[in-house]
Amino acid sequence: MRSSEKAVIKNFAIGLPEKMTYENGKEMETAIRKQQAQTVLLTKGGFQGDGVADLKHHGGPERAVCIYSYEHYAYWKDQFKVQLPPAAFGENLTVTNMLERDVCIGDIFQVGEAIIQVTQGRVPCNTIDRRLDMKPLLKEMVKTGFTGYLCRVLEEGIVRADSSIRLVAKSPQQVSVLYANEINFHRPRDIDGIVKVLEVEELAAEWRQFLTKRLTKLTSGS
Repeated sequence: MRSSEKAVIKNFAIGLPEKMTYENGKEMETAIRKQQAQTVLLTKGGFQGDGVADLKHHGGPERAVCIYSYEHYAYWKDQFKVQLPPAAFGENLTVTNMLERDVCIGDIFQVGEAIIQVTQGRVPCNTIDRRLDMKPLLKEMVKTGFTGYLCRVLEEGIVRADSSIRLVAKSPQQVSVLYANEINFHRPRDIDGIVKVLEVEELAAEWRQFLTKRLTKLTSGS
C-alpha cells in the first residue's frame, strides 16, 4: 500500500460452514460463500459469525482475517469473461489499493477499531474452483500470485462495512506478499529467497515450518 493511495473496503463479508453442491451433485462443507456484513466484532480468532470447515488448512489466530484485492476482480473478469460475485474468493475484506506487490508480511493496519497484521499469502485451494466453476482459475491465481493474504489480530474491535483502513506500521524487512508467493510457488530452490522470507519474524508459523524444512533439505543436500 503506497502512502499516496487510500485503501477502501469495497465489500465486507462473513459466513459459517454450509453444504455446497458442485460438479454434478457432489457436496462439501465450506464457508467460502460468505455474505455481506455491516457491523461485526473482530476477535483474535476472527470475525464473530465467521468460520471455516477445514480447520487444518484454514482459520486460526494467524489466519483470522482474509483480504483480497478489489482490482483483481476486473482482471479475472477480463481473463474469464465472467462477472464474479462479491467475496468470490471467500475473503472477509475486499479492498482497493492493497495489492500483494505493495503489502508486506508483517505490515500492520488499523481496520475500524481493530488492529491487524499480515502473516502470509493465502494458499488457494480447489474449493475456489468448485465454487466458481472457472477452471483453471486456481492455477492462474498461483501463476499470477493474486492470492490475497491472511492476518492475525493484534487488537480486537468493531469493524463496519464503511470502516476506514490505514497503515499503522510498515515491516522493516519489506518482503511483499507477492515476493513470498513467488518464492513459495515458483522458486522452491531459491535459498537466498527462502532465507529472506524467513527473516520476517511476523511470518505465520505454518509458512515458517515448511520453508525451514525446505531450506534444510536444500542446504543439507538431501
